[in-house]
Parts: sequence; C-alpha cells; structure tokens
Amino acid sequence: MDFIEESRDLQVLEDAIRYFVNTNVQQNEHQHPRKKRITVPRDREAAHDSLVADYFSDQPMYNEDNSDHPNAAMRLGASAVQKCTAAIRMLAYGCEADQVDEYLKLGASTSRECITKFVDGVIAHFSIDYLRKPTPEDVQRLLREGEERGFPGMLGSMDCMRWVWKNCPAGWKGMYQGRSKTATVILEAIASRDLWIWHAFFGTPGSCNDINVLQRSPVFDDIINNRAPQVQFTVNGNTYKKGYYLTDGIYPKWSTFVDTITAPQTYKQRLFTKRQESARKDVERAFGVLQARFAIIRKPALAWNVDML
Repeated sequence: MDFIEESRDLQVLEDAIRYFVNTNVQQNEHQHPRKKRITVPRDREAAHDSLVADYFSDQPMYNEDNSDHPNAAMRLGASAVQKCTAAIRMLAYGCEADQVDEYLKLGASTSRECITKFVDGVIAHFSIDYLRKPTPEDVQRLLREGEERGFPGMLGSMDCMRWVWKNCPAGWKGMYQGRSKTATVILEAIASRDLWIWHAFFGTPGSCNDINVLQRSPVFDDIINNRAPQVQFTVNGNTYKKGYYLTDGIYPKWSTFVDTITAPQTYKQRLFTKRQESARKDVERAFGVLQARFAIIRKPALAWNVDML
C-alpha cells in the first residue's frame, strides 16, 4: 500500500510540475511573441549569369573578379551589374522595388538602396555639366535661338508640373492635396528648345498654385542681387537689359514674363498668341519627354519623404 501511495504522489507531483511549466511557457509566449525570421533563398549567382548573357555578353561592363565580394556568410552578394540594372529598371519603367526580385533576385530593401545610391552617383558625376545655371555663352545661345523664333530676349519657357505622391504621410496630406484631392509635389522648371532644363525647383506642396511656387522659387535671386548675366536686346527701337520667359496666363504681369493673350481679337493679337503658345510648348514638351524617359515620374511616387523624391 505504501508503494502504491508513493507512486500516486509522484504522479500527482509530475502532473503539477508539467502543468506549471506549460502555463509559464504559454504566458511567456503570450507576453513576448517571437516571430521566426524567414530567409528567402535567392539564387543571385544564376540571376547575374542570366543578366550578363542577356545584356552584357559581348562587352561586359564589370569584371566579376573585382565586382563581386563574399558577405559574412561567405556567399557572393549581388553584383554591381545587378544593382545598377535594378535602379535603371525602376527609373525607366516605374516598377516597384519588389518587382525586380523575380529576375534580378534582389529584395525590396536592397532595390530601394540601389536606386538611392545610383541616383546619388549620377548627380555627383553629371551635376557639373547639367545641374547648373546658364553661363554667358549659354545665355547668348538662348537669346539667338529666341530671336530666330521671333522672340528676341527670350531665355526659355517656364511652367510647373505636379507629381502624384501615393505614399504621402497621412499627417501631410492636407498640405499636399490640391483641387484633384490627391497629394502631389510640384516641380517648377525652365526649359529651352533643345529640352535643356536649366532651372528646376522641386518640393512645393501640391496645394499651392504656380504663383505660390514662384514666390518660393530662387529663380530670380541672381536678378535681385545683380548677379544675373547681362542681357541686351532691342525691340521696336527700345533697348532692354533684362531677358524674359514665356508663361501661361496664371503668372503675374511682370516685365520678365510674357504670357499669352486670353481673348485675342485682332489678327495681330491672334498671330502673337499662336506664336507665343507654340514657343511656350518647349517646357511642356520637356515634361513629356522627361516622363517618357523616366516612367517613375509618370507614376505615383512611392517614397515616404520629399528629400527622397
């Protein structure tokens, strides 16, 4: 009988211990849930070989001996060709970051970092040639082109373009929403006939109109501070020392703006309006070519801050 009672007590004790252990484990799991990290196997080596065979087989852009380096797990990471191709695809096609995973075997976070580094590299390399103000030689060329088109003294066409911002933070939507009820960011630009955008001012909320953008824009800072290149031309016997820009009717009636006539009545007014609208389409055409070459601008922006855009 004593043996049976001791066995029964041991069984009760084991059940009690098992109950308390299971209870504590369940409580710990409820209080501190742990998610198992999922590692997605990506065959980056095969993706690189396929990419080189498709696009770079004749003259490879990079040498695999010095472009690929093993990571901490002693596996080759994504090659420079894969990273640059991911950035170019996102810029040219406007695809999302995770869409390049199917062919290039790159995750969304890696693709976003690639496009950031790629654009930074482009700006660092080409900003000296393109992201600059016109030199005196450029000004003379612009004046010569304008005079050939019947507008002596014209330096370019000025207008604004709106870029839809899909991932605009909820707290900022009221500031960035315009009449279209969608969040947009405004780009102000001045373009010449050869599609050279020599002035670009980006980041104004979409709730502003072109006049509000103009008030914030630094386009006339050089004129105010007497740093602008000297411009001199003659029209109808009158000599002028400041160039002008072709705009639409919303811009203020400043001497540096030449806008169209809203309701032309005479033949002279209709002829001027036709020529002015024809020449002012330079900036509209520049926006169209910009969106055609880089579809990422044509589609809603997926970034989370204006600096990234």
